[in-house]
Amino acid sequence: MTALNEKKLIQPNAENHYDVTSADLPVSCPMPGMSQWNSHPKVYIAIEETGKGMCPYCSAGFTLTQC
Repeated sequence: MTALNEKKLIQPNAENHYDVTSADLPVSCPMPGMSQWNSHPKVYIAIEETGKGMCPYCSAGFTLTQC
């Protein structure tokens, strides 16, 4: 088994809302740790000013939390 097979990746675009913290900045969709081979191209979501953003490809919403 290779290292890639051992690492469990999150299914991309499985949820339509994600809560993120400042530690997750800059926010991208798909997020790190998500399988990218079956997803849309990586795009960065600007949420720093308003605290909210949406992916233009899959419409996943992102909310910046205070955690």
